Amino acid sequence: MHRPPATETEVAEELAAVRPDLAPRYAARLPGARAAVLTRLWRALAHEPLPWVAGRERTRDALVLRLRDGRRLEGPPSDPYATSGYVTAVRLAGTVHEDPARLMRDLAVPHGDSLAAELGHSVASLALSRADQPPEDEAASREWPVTDWQWEQRVVDGHPFHPNCRSRPGFSVAEQLAYGPEHRPAVELGLLPVPERECLVSGAWPEDLRDGGRLLIPVHPWQAAHVLKQPRGERVLAAHPLMSLRTLAVPGGPHVKTSLSARLTSSVRDISVGSVTASAALSAFAVDLAARTDGLLHITRTLGAATAGSPELAALLRESPRTYAAPGEHVVPVAALPTTGLPDSPAWTEEFTRLALTVGLRLLESGVALEAHGQNLLVVLSGSGAPLRLVYRDLADIRISPARLSQHGIAVPELPARNLTDDPTALRRKLFGSLVAGALAGTAGSVTALRAALEPAVRDLPRTPDVVALREQPVPAKALTLMRLSPGMPGDQWTGLPNPLVLVPGASDQ
Repeated sequence: MHRPPATETEVAEELAAVRPDLAPRYAARLPGARAAVLTRLWRALAHEPLPWVAGRERTRDALVLRLRDGRRLEGPPSDPYATSGYVTAVRLAGTVHEDPARLMRDLAVPHGDSLAAELGHSVASLALSRADQPPEDEAASREWPVTDWQWEQRVVDGHPFHPNCRSRPGFSVAEQLAYGPEHRPAVELGLLPVPERECLVSGAWPEDLRDGGRLLIPVHPWQAAHVLKQPRGERVLAAHPLMSLRTLAVPGGPHVKTSLSARLTSSVRDISVGSVTASAALSAFAVDLAARTDGLLHITRTLGAATAGSPELAALLRESPRTYAAPGEHVVPVAALPTTGLPDSPAWTEEFTRLALTVGLRLLESGVALEAHGQNLLVVLSGSGAPLRLVYRDLADIRISPARLSQHGIAVPELPARNLTDDPTALRRKLFGSLVAGALAGTAGSVTALRAALEPAVRDLPRTPDVVALREQPVPAKALTLMRLSPGMPGDQWTGLPNPLVLVPGASDQ
């Protein structure tokens, strides 16, 4: 359907045509982008259950992977919770590799060539993202944004642990500059008129997105051009892209989640008919449940959802998280917290960790596992930066335990089977994999800082089975690279990361 991922050279050639002023800065940022992607790839090679890795030998100074074909892959010790690009080279069978795409090709594993192409594009896109940042101004960097989309624009590098952190196959350089939040664009969403009788609607579709007997469905311009292959419509809606790229903030209005049939990081970003059908019931249920957290958590309501019977033409309207901030407060996506400097304080990180774990585990005990990674989870900060409460958005992938709900006297909603499970492993993977291995690790930035934040917070929690698992078992995390190397296996695959609470100090890769 779409063009293959662009290489570093192809991106440079396109950039020279559309933004020649960025070309020198792009070239200068390529080495750092390679190191950032290589760091993420090395983490995966060190910790994921890859079938072609026969064994791992760890010392304080090195990590050696024994491959099933007899070769050795050597690199530095792996901190699975580190977020800075500290791996600049590894050695495969004696040959030094600084380029993650070349390394993946030379590993010569099944489906490695396709992943290598994605890694190369991730490097190029990351260098492009870094090249298009305004000059650093110390005074300006201390000023916090006043709009929700400005916070999202601060997340330049994308996913902190996925090697495909900036992979956007199918996007030209011009399209990345026009639609990527880190490039700070305004995007005109098309309003495609569809007869209401041909649409499925959940919740209340607003009057200003109606035209007589037709619904005006917001359509991303990339989707209109590459998938729907039709004009976007005469009317448009100006909005600003958020971290997920397909969700955009309307100034003074809601957040609009659009269909975007492109593979971003790992997943194709459509909106299923089932998601539209369940959106109103799931929103009402989650908002009621959040009321049980004594004001520590708010969940953005889904205001309305509509689809023209296809995942390729659908949209959801959600409240802005700003709804839950008082004057003088800030609502910050957790992924953007490192840009504030707040996590540099161990005391602040401990306080935030305590808040996030308290809320997440309370809901898990009640029967709801949030996918609380750094994009879905936001924190409300006081004017001085103290973490006050949480906001959660995007309910599509939460997991709900009917048995746990019943134990707490909570009615079980009618929801798709994909959202329902009583399996404690599945529930813990959903929460711990997103919150601990994702949001909290990305905020702390290293195993040492994560352990320092977790220890006092976990020590004060009631010793429930979930807390025991958090304290004693490996931390579940999606095996993101294994999933990209397993195209015939749908669904998530998992690995267990070393638990910071049981690690010997200094032995981060044990």
